[in-house]
Amino acid sequence: MKITLIAGARPNFMKIAPIIKAIKAAQAQGEAINYRLVHTGQHYDKKMSGDFFEQLGIPEPDANLECGGGSQAEQTAAIMVKFEKELQENRPSVVLVVGDVTSTMACTITAKKLCVDVVHVEAGIRAGDMTMPEEVNRIVTDSICDYFFTTSELANMQLLKNGVSKDKIHFVGNTMIDTLYQNLGRLNKPVFYDEYKLQEKNYFLATLHRPSNVDDPEKLATLLAAIEEAAADIPIVFPMHPRTRQIIDKFKIKSKNILMIDPQGYLEFIYLVQHAKGIITDSGGITEEATVLHIPCLTLRNSTERPETVTLGTNELIGDDLFKLKLYLRKIIEGNWKNGSVPPLWDGNTSVRIIDALSSIYSSEQITA
Repeated sequence: MKITLIAGARPNFMKIAPIIKAIKAAQAQGEAINYRLVHTGQHYDKKMSGDFFEQLGIPEPDANLECGGGSQAEQTAAIMVKFEKELQENRPSVVLVVGDVTSTMACTITAKKLCVDVVHVEAGIRAGDMTMPEEVNRIVTDSICDYFFTTSELANMQLLKNGVSKDKIHFVGNTMIDTLYQNLGRLNKPVFYDEYKLQEKNYFLATLHRPSNVDDPEKLATLLAAIEEAAADIPIVFPMHPRTRQIIDKFKIKSKNILMIDPQGYLEFIYLVQHAKGIITDSGGITEEATVLHIPCLTLRNSTERPETVTLGTNELIGDDLFKLKLYLRKIIEGNWKNGSVPPLWDGNTSVRIIDALSSIYSSEQITA
């Protein structure tokens, strides 16, 4: 069996790292399995890509398509053109895509056009919000891929509702949590931590990158001011996504108690998550890590593709309701927050289950040099 693994954006890297480890473990046991790592270049700078490869032990890609920059349409087209050539030169048994970024959708379409099987890891999740580019990517990918590896029973139900055959769905768990567990013992305190005199459980961690929250400078400034006010004198650590920094720098948005810093490596960022009093975010993945680490989390969105982080975990949706933001931050400060529980199969063994399933599906194939 030959697998082509796709990675393109920062959220992908945490998901493929444990899969590569599971492949290598299977190889060590004599299984006929091989892989080729293709980086689309969607996130192409060192802060958003290089640091993660180094810290998570991801090997150098076998191919880098170098498709960074441009609009979503331009990026999708560039990935499809270059990935088609990659597949024609190195045809695998199956293409494995993860998550819901542009690379996920573009590589899925390209592979299916060439009649190559596609497996989608993190299939079936839905936010119900078609204004999110990721939602379009999820729906397109799931509509044409061959096998569906899911993180929750809710995702299974979504796929069944969409007419997917039950035997094509594999409930395996969450590879992000594999990476979390594999690295908890080797986290790095960020270099600025002592410089800013941060203390465990006495700062908030904030991340904002969605266009609905950051593209309007007036809304972004209002949101940051509301967070700062509600946090009282507790500092807010704010690693800035490049798109967010661009807006903040252009419109000279300033804040007294918000520490605006560069994007962090994985080991530094999870250190910040683990020791935070609470998290304020518009990301999906961070809510999963917060749930497993039992850290209070507020999501500045009206819907989430990860509802288990709300129903089971430590997350709450607040949208852009600034009153609710202040109310919930006060509850966190007062220690009045739900402890939450870890969703089923978020146990650190997801990647092993993925490779076991793939080996079963493609067991008749042998490696060819």
